[in-house]
Parts: sequence; C-alpha cells; structure tokens
Amino acid sequence: MGLFFSSKSKKSSEGGFMDVIRCDERDYLVWKWRPAGALGANSTKKENSIRYGSMLTVKPEEVAVFLYQQKNGTEQDFITGPYHGKIETANFPVLTSIVGLAFGGDSPFQAEIYFISIKGNNQIDFVVPYFDVTDPLFAYGSVRVMVKGRITFDIKDYKLFVEQNALQNFSIEEFREKLLDSICEKVKTRVAEAPHKHNVSVLKYSMLLTGIKEAVKEDLEADLSESGIHLKNVNISAIEFDKSHPEYNNFIAKAQLAEAEMKRKQEENIDNINRLNAENWKETMRIQREEGQRAQKLQTESNFIGAHALNLQSEVLKTGAENLGQMGTMNLGSGSGGFNPAGMMTGMMMGGAMGGQMANMMNQMGGQMQQTMNTPPPLPTSQYYVAINGQQSGPFTIPQLQQYVAQGQFTASTLVWKQGMPGWAAANTVEELVALFNTMTPPPLPPTV
Repeated sequence: MGLFFSSKSKKSSEGGFMDVIRCDERDYLVWKWRPAGALGANSTKKENSIRYGSMLTVKPEEVAVFLYQQKNGTEQDFITGPYHGKIETANFPVLTSIVGLAFGGDSPFQAEIYFISIKGNNQIDFVVPYFDVTDPLFAYGSVRVMVKGRITFDIKDYKLFVEQNALQNFSIEEFREKLLDSICEKVKTRVAEAPHKHNVSVLKYSMLLTGIKEAVKEDLEADLSESGIHLKNVNISAIEFDKSHPEYNNFIAKAQLAEAEMKRKQEENIDNINRLNAENWKETMRIQREEGQRAQKLQTESNFIGAHALNLQSEVLKTGAENLGQMGTMNLGSGSGGFNPAGMMTGMMMGGAMGGQMANMMNQMGGQMQQTMNTPPPLPTSQYYVAINGQQSGPFTIPQLQQYVAQGQFTASTLVWKQGMPGWAAANTVEELVALFNTMTPPPLPPTV
C-alpha cells in the first residue's frame, strides 16, 4: 500500500504558492498528503501550512480528512468524493471557524491531510509461523503446522476509524502490523483447538477448514468493528506441516498405523453387527415358524375333538332310542304278560320327550358340523426364501416379510426366491413384493379451529 506521495504546488498570481491537494495513489488504505518541498516523515508547521483557497480534488470512493490541532484537542473536516474546488466554501465548517476574518481569508492554516479509501475489497495476506498442535486421537506428542491465508475488508465507518486510530502522525505500516498480530492470534487459537473440538485427527485438517474460517471471521469481526472496519471475508489457503521437523515422520508413521487399526476395528464391529442381525433374523424366523406349526396343530386337534364329541352324542341318542323301543313290553302292574297298553302309552310319552331332546341335540350337532365343514381352509400364501449374508433362510410368508420391512431387516435390494422363479432376484423387482416398499406417509393434520 502507498503511504508517502507529494503532489505539486503552483504559484499564485499574487506571487505566493497555492497547493494542489489530491491523492494519485492507486492501491492504498490511508495516505498522507504533503506539499512540495516537505522533507522527512515527521510533520512540521511548515509542512502542514495550507493556504486558504488551495485546490482540493477528492475522487469517488475516497474521503479527505483535514486534522486541525487545537488547544482543546484535534478537530476534523471530512470531505467525501467526488469533490473538486477551492478550500474556501462552507464544505469546511471547522476550518471556517478556525481561520475566520483574522487571516484575511488567504493566510496559511495548520492541518494534516489524509486520504482514506472506502471502495472496499482491501486485502492483507497473512502467514502464521509454525506452532505446535497436539492430536486428540493419537497420543504421540505434537506436530508443527503453519497457516497461510488472506482477509478482505473495507472501512465502513471512516469517522470511527479516524477516532480509534489517531490519524495524527498515522503510520500505515504500524496499522498493518497491529492488524496482522490480531489475525495471527485468532487463527492460531482456532487452528489449535479445532481437532480437539471436533475430535478429528490433525491429519484431517481439510475437513475442518470451513469451521475454522467461520470461527476466525467471527472473532475478528468483533475486534475490527470497534475501529470502523468491516471484515468481508477470511480465506485460509493452506495448513502445512513442518516436514523438516525431526519428529514429523515418526508422528505420521504412528498416526497412520493407529488410524489403520481404528479402521480395522470399525470394520470388525460392522461385521459383528451384521452377523448378530443375521442370527437374530434366523432365530426370529424359527420361532415364528414353530408358532405357525403349533397353531396349525391346535386347529387340527380342535377339529378332531369336535368330530369325536359328535360321535359320542350319536351313541347316546342311539342308546336312548333302543331303550324307548323296549318300553312297549314293560309290565307296569297289569299282572299279566304280553302287550301292555299302559307301558305303551308311557313309552310314547317318554319317547316324545326324548325325541324332542334328541332332535335339538341333532340340530345343534348338525349346525356345529355344518359350520366346521363350511369353514374354508386358509388361502394359500406365497412363501419366499431370503438370502442373508450369502446364506439361504426361510421360507417366509408375505405378512412375515412385511414385518421385517418395518423393522428394517428386509430391504428392497434383498435377494429372494420362491418356487417357479428362474433364479434369485431383488425384492423390489418381484411384482408381488413391490407393494411392501411403497409405503406412504400421511399428510399433516389440518390445524384445529
């Protein structure tokens, strides 16, 4: 960035010299104007003697700041671009009150003049020298890293910037060094803590760059905003390891071995989980198969018991009928053998009662038999074999498979086969099974009034 530049002065018609005050720098943040012939970096009264009536040019997206040292402190006039004219108008209210009529309107006045760029996109590259970072996953000491990057900013509040940075005898180099110190401090802190905060090895810094940039930007924004500076972007271009350090190769070798071991254990855990899931699946299938067989057996036994009861009831009715047939020959007190009319009448009365009872029993048994006979057998169900970890399991019915879909144990890509299929196929390619995976989520309920 430019800092020192002297524009030329021109001679007035009265024989004095009028200043032409402007900034011809292209790349600058803060630039101090000095009249022609001014020597040295330190301000003097001669150097800062400005004639009332000198020409001032302020380009767009820059501000000219006039600093007047008074007994009660420093006062400022701010002239924002674009502006081109003499220093003799109401644009300089502070200067007008200082000069007044005592100087006849054209005598020199004391002022330091600075130009501030407000166009934005000012950039500063930074490098954080090597520093130690410990790894949260591998207890092998520390590794040294260096960070490179760039910040982009602009001066949003130039009046606050002037107030906070004391422009009198301002040094852009001192400002830049102060800003770099703040940047490096924030970057170093965030880079060192990131692996521990996210429990990620320093070898995986590429995974952490976005979070580190956001954290550094948040830290710097709070500091710079107090000086009127708006931080637009923080870019970290590289986090480099110190490969020349004696412990670097040892650290990397041990970390890579530990990482490989960790990966092996993770894969082993996944295999164990898959094996346990397969075993649980098989055990669940076995239990459900046995329960289905037991239910079928109980149904068969119930049918046998009903038929046996019907047989017993038929025997009872048969015996009752035979007994009624013998009642016609019963001697009910007539004293003589042979046909007995009283016994006959009694037998007919008892036979009628028993006949009604037998009819009711037959109707009930017939109804039960008819109901049993009219109950259709269960519909035939498709049964599929399932491939689990390369092993055949099953067969399973579609309702059983539907339960396993809900449990996440049977997926669209699971291989299945049933009798009549030419070979194993993914479940979602079997027309009969496609509906198992086309579950729909109901829409949200309408709001209550």
